[in-house]
Amino acid sequence: METDNLKFVDFCAGIGAGRLGLQKLGLSCLAFSEIDKYAETTYREFFGQEEKNHGDLMKIDPKNLPDFDLMIAGFPCQTFSVIGQRKGMGDHRGQVIYGLIKIMKGKNLPYFILENVKGLVNHDGGNSLKIILEELDKAGYKVFYKVLSSLDYGVPQMRERIYFVGIRKDLVKENKNFEWPKPVKTPKVEYFLIDDGELEFDERKKSYETFLKFINNKYNKGQFDIKELLKQEYLVLDTRQSDLRLYRGKVPTLRTGRHGVLYVRNGKFRKLSGLESLLLQGFPKELAEKAKGKIADINLLSQAGNAMTVSTIEAVGKRLLEYIKE
Repeated sequence: METDNLKFVDFCAGIGAGRLGLQKLGLSCLAFSEIDKYAETTYREFFGQEEKNHGDLMKIDPKNLPDFDLMIAGFPCQTFSVIGQRKGMGDHRGQVIYGLIKIMKGKNLPYFILENVKGLVNHDGGNSLKIILEELDKAGYKVFYKVLSSLDYGVPQMRERIYFVGIRKDLVKENKNFEWPKPVKTPKVEYFLIDDGELEFDERKKSYETFLKFINNKYNKGQFDIKELLKQEYLVLDTRQSDLRLYRGKVPTLRTGRHGVLYVRNGKFRKLSGLESLLLQGFPKELAEKAKGKIADINLLSQAGNAMTVSTIEAVGKRLLEYIKE
């Protein structure tokens, strides 16, 4: 199969990180499927208002989709995640994999790339992963899977996710396995923490008082000197749990609902912004700037937390294209 004109559809699209990763490789997106209206608003800001959204993939009749070569989907992770309730395959959101398989079979799809949280690996003693792999095998695919960290693929974010690459069995090459991309050097965090918006975190802000209380709670009291913290340029602080965690040269995993990431710049605390969270997910600066001011920062932070990492998908997609070409 020629790789020059491969076409894909973006399922569980979110704000289009998977799409961006594949478009950087020259693939064409024919349509997308997303049920969150706020994510769809951001997606359209990035890719245009005329895009066709097929809506809830569980209700899609495959016959109503255009013919395409590759599926990209970051299927819902709430049910497999350590921070979710871990209901797994018993939760209807966990059944989205069956909706995706129905589309794969209905379109006789050649290839797919899927992404989920690392917690899927050991969820229910590994049973959820085993079921997913069995169902994909029954649907006619050879599946390769691996946990990769975004730190190794172009962004300074500690984001571990499981990736699945599926190849329809009649297209599998004998004695040829899919090879995962090799890690690259992590870029400097200061290239990403560049927002100049009014996000200074100082004594005039109520949020600063909250931070001071947090620093002085029973877990943190006496452990941190604010003057010393402020001397460390680009020190990243995570206030997500009762204890304060410090990071140098990287940021913790961006998550929906995590808005407590701070960092030091020019001797001041700053809050991580929506623009910066997009950059840390591999979105190009010109695209991230399109959303700034148009999409509320709290929404961007949340949507970036839900997104795939553009550069990781690009790296995985590149290896799949190399496999197809060989």
